[in-house]
Amino acid sequence: MGQHHFGVMLDLVAWERHELHNSRLIVNSLYVRIFLASASVLWMVVLTQAEPGFSGAGDNGAYHVAQALHVGGEGNYWDYVTVDAAARRLYLSHATKVVVVDLTKNAVNGEIGDTPGVHGFIVAPELERGFASNGKESKASIVDLKTLRTISKIETGTNPDALVYEPVRGEVYFFNHSGNSATVVSAKTASVVSTIALGGSPEFAVADGAAGRVYCNIEDKSEVAVIDTAKHQVVARWPLAPGTEPTGMAFDRAHHRLFVGCSNKLMTMLDTETGKVVATVPIGAGVDACAFDDSTQLAFASCGDGTTTIAKEETPEKLTVVQTLKTERGARTMALDPQTHRIYLPTAKFQPPPTPSPGASPSRPTIVPNTLKLLVYGPADATTR
Repeated sequence: MGQHHFGVMLDLVAWERHELHNSRLIVNSLYVRIFLASASVLWMVVLTQAEPGFSGAGDNGAYHVAQALHVGGEGNYWDYVTVDAAARRLYLSHATKVVVVDLTKNAVNGEIGDTPGVHGFIVAPELERGFASNGKESKASIVDLKTLRTISKIETGTNPDALVYEPVRGEVYFFNHSGNSATVVSAKTASVVSTIALGGSPEFAVADGAAGRVYCNIEDKSEVAVIDTAKHQVVARWPLAPGTEPTGMAFDRAHHRLFVGCSNKLMTMLDTETGKVVATVPIGAGVDACAFDDSTQLAFASCGDGTTTIAKEETPEKLTVVQTLKTERGARTMALDPQTHRIYLPTAKFQPPPTPSPGASPSRPTIVPNTLKLLVYGPADATTR
């Protein structure tokens, strides 16, 4: 219980003792103790109702603000953020570059340039290479992780967006959002291996090396496409109903569960052995990323409305919301550091949007220059690390 809540309890105790003394209704201290115990229980009930995610055992496991890291720079766009836990690095896509953050020093320590319209960045650690999906030029950058310099570029489909590294076969999948396809690239030779038709607009994906599969959200079909990594073909399609328009995805490999953030304010949990939705929980509006912490069994869904839903996988069939974390407007993408259990969410300050002309759709809000930052949240026992 926090100091504020404890102070309120002390005020309640002092008031009650004063009233008891003045009225002379109760003289036995046993009654006072009974009242205090009842008041304590009542106060815990009030807290439970007032604070999402509060548990009767205390809030030591709840996520709190750890810090905000200023990134800055120009550009009215950011997208995926990726943590390389072993190298203690974080990669944040920002307009025409990828910002590199040293997680040990909690500071920006470099950038990867010449990535027009970059959506995401992924690493192949054993090759000391990184890969960027450059949406505006429909190309992929291959980067030397030591020097942060671009080694080469290769053509992909139209508007490569999400990407995932499949380490068993040593291949990178670039998901072409406008091209409705996936470009498969050999991480070692930096050459195109295959192009896979997906039949819809792909969003985020994860690799399941043990099963020889890659799972990808198909946003406009409200389904998950299952790709056989040996055949480079879609071998199954799993509907997400009641979820619609999926974006973020995370994976519990031990229990064969996918977590998919859907635009209709739901996170669905799928069984990757049957393809069935086994549980759902409510989330906020504007979800764009999901993460899963293997050691804590917590699933996260970050939303542009300024909330991140944290749910516990109680069993492989039961998912329970344990906290609705208040973040900031625009903090829709996210990465998890499995070593510290912290989550990182980029956002910025926004200028008031211009008034749209009659019949026109509202325009994307403009970012105030040099205000991009990383919000850092962690459990109470990790925020002081």
